[in-house]
Amino acid sequence: MKKSKTAEFESAVKKILELIGEDSSREGLLKTPSRVAKAWEFLTEGYAQDPKAVLNDALFQSSNNEMVLLRDIEFYSMCEHHLLPIIGRAHVAYIPNGKVVGLSKIPRMVNVFARRLQIQEQLTEQIAAAIDEVIKPKGVGVVIEARHMCMEMRGVEKINSTTTTSALRGIFIKNTDTRKEFFSLINANLDKRF
Repeated sequence: MKKSKTAEFESAVKKILELIGEDSSREGLLKTPSRVAKAWEFLTEGYAQDPKAVLNDALFQSSNNEMVLLRDIEFYSMCEHHLLPIIGRAHVAYIPNGKVVGLSKIPRMVNVFARRLQIQEQLTEQIAAAIDEVIKPKGVGVVIEARHMCMEMRGVEKINSTTTTSALRGIFIKNTDTRKEFFSLINANLDKRF
């Protein structure tokens, strides 16, 4: 964040503190506007990153034609409706079509999209579309399971309720056996979740 924007952001945080009835000049809150600005810069760094560049940076030729699955990729995002946290796990699979991507790149790409204001449905689609476009696999499967603090901390106040979304492309849609294998691999060891 540029210095002028940081100062403006800090001023807005100070104003919010005052609007909720706090004294922004009390000791415990003096550095809060600066801390919040730094936190939001980190939490929204995905806007300054290109997920396709992350994936393109590590493409390799491969004769592998079996499913590559990264399961339980933790992520933290922010709900675009209430600016409250979304805490979840992404499961991302693809079937190579002559190329594979470095394994660490997929969690990095998940973070690029997660570190933007989001709704879970869009996050799931964005991850699948980026992998499909860059790696050009035979198929892509993405499942996201997440808890939404906008549901747990306010609103319906349903503690520990998990929302699941999926996005499938290519052979994951066309081939029932591939789809079943993907979902059975994800559902193994459910007791480790959250």
